[in-house]
Amino acid sequence: MDSLTWEGDLPQLRSPILVCSFRGWNDAAGAASTALDAIADAFDSETIAQVDPEDYFDFQATRPTIALTEGEVRRIDWPQNNLIAARVPAAERDLVLLDGTEPNLRWRTFSETISTAADALGVEMVITLGALIAEVSHTLPVPITGLASDEKLVEELDLQRSSYEGPTGIVGVVHDCCRKVGMTSASLWAAVPHYIAAVPNPKAALALLRRFEGVTGIAVEATELEEEATSYEEQINRAIAANPEIEELVDRIEAEQEDQLENPEDLPSADSIARDFQQFLRQQGNQ
Repeated sequence: MDSLTWEGDLPQLRSPILVCSFRGWNDAAGAASTALDAIADAFDSETIAQVDPEDYFDFQATRPTIALTEGEVRRIDWPQNNLIAARVPAAERDLVLLDGTEPNLRWRTFSETISTAADALGVEMVITLGALIAEVSHTLPVPITGLASDEKLVEELDLQRSSYEGPTGIVGVVHDCCRKVGMTSASLWAAVPHYIAAVPNPKAALALLRRFEGVTGIAVEATELEEEATSYEEQINRAIAANPEIEELVDRIEAEQEDQLENPEDLPSADSIARDFQQFLRQQGNQ
């Protein structure tokens, strides 16, 4: 773990769960990273380790940024992957949060670094948060797909066993590395409307957060995010009402989605959603 720098001694945590979110392709509308930020803000959190970006990023593809401090001092902000300890006194377990950006290079080494650090911290379970672009309506409840590779976890948490085959992101590699060292894992995905995917989506982040609570039994205070989600939906409604073409599109999607809710056998599977998303990514890459 030469690329991992610990801030101090390993913290003593109670049967922690590792919760990961990566900015990039698996964070549509910033929903996953926003949900993770809400978790960190809700508890007594501290950064315990940082991954050196030098070995894992192509800085021409994922560029560092220049920022001003107090309007004068210029600093360079590099893409980060930080491990954060979050103590949850009201629950039986604590959390380790991986707040990161999907690396460009050496995914196996990166994931092995994360899994080794998680093992050293006593992590027993890994949950990744993601968000994908789909043909869903912003007016209806956010669809959340929960996947797990362990049969016992599938049954206990009412998730699905994934049979998806195809391209993956860094979350797939992290899951595989953690599985190899004996950790169970689950993945939660929120579907965000494709017609407003460029806008941060606090409603999807809140839905992802609530599903996380159901899986872990850990309650997260998120009043600010709830207010943002309400304001977001009101603003989107006003913007769409001013554009008849988009309004017609939304009405069609809403009707189709409601029909699927009335006929659950017609709902798309988690794997079909993943395949649709991968097709979207390939189309974006060819532009």
